[in-house]
Amino acid sequence: MIRQINRRLGEINPQLQNQIEKLSFDQLEDLGEALLDFETEMDLTNWLNQLTDK
Repeated sequence: MIRQINRRLGEINPQLQNQIEKLSFDQLEDLGEALLDFETEMDLTNWLNQLTDK
């Protein structure tokens, strides 16, 4: 997943990578779908923040 994100958005910061590595399998599947709509690293950050807000 990290490789796909880096390909789509460019190299992401280590803090975001750390958050992604802690996601469950189901969350990674959801991220894989959401990634198709991401255009910036901020889109990824917002998506991850929504997980912690729940």
